[in-house]
Amino acid sequence: MAQPQPGDDKVLAGYRKSIDNIDAAIVHMLAERFRITQAVGEYKAKVTLPPADPNREKEQIARLRRLAEESELDPEFSEKFLRFIIDEVIRHHERARGS
Repeated sequence: MAQPQPGDDKVLAGYRKSIDNIDAAIVHMLAERFRITQAVGEYKAKVTLPPADPNREKEQIARLRRLAEESELDPEFSEKFLRFIIDEVIRHHERARGS
């Protein structure tokens, strides 16, 4: 007797559709976030502010860790994820500044 294939499982297909929708939302939200941070980088370059703001980064990481804990998400994961985003934003800000 043949083993059922994952593509034949309607429950699994429903979960996967939800995951695909969430992934699409994440991509759209990240795109919007980077559009905004791009404008921030251009503004910082114009008014000669440094690309990085360590105090803001520290506050954001602490805030996201609290949100992660409240949402039952691993705070270590949320911090790594935000650090990855922050590092990319700083890279964009440095490029806008001409560093």
